[in-house]
Amino acid sequence: MDGVLKSWAVPKEPPKEAGIRRLAVETEDHPLEYADFEGEIPEGEYGAGTVEIWDKGTFELLKREEKEIVVALEGEKLRGDYVLIRTKYGKGEKGWLFFKKAN
Repeated sequence: MDGVLKSWAVPKEPPKEAGIRRLAVETEDHPLEYADFEGEIPEGEYGAGTVEIWDKGTFELLKREEKEIVVALEGEKLRGDYVLIRTKYGKGEKGWLFFKKAN
């Protein structure tokens, strides 16, 4: 979106079925060139730790508001309509609720 990779860290595995909600913490936007990066970011650097691509595919933006984003995902693991809703959890306005929409 907006020419960058929007990113959220999901501490537990993203939900593959409706009815499961997960915390998603918004992280810094990244250049599109980072889309295929996997590896280790050294300790002491921003984002230190292991970076892994958990799923890959396409998305269609269905709704975008300040406190709600809805996307249709067509990934290898995640498929269907998913929702991000901004919450009061997390530092500042970085906490979101992430879940699969019931059909």
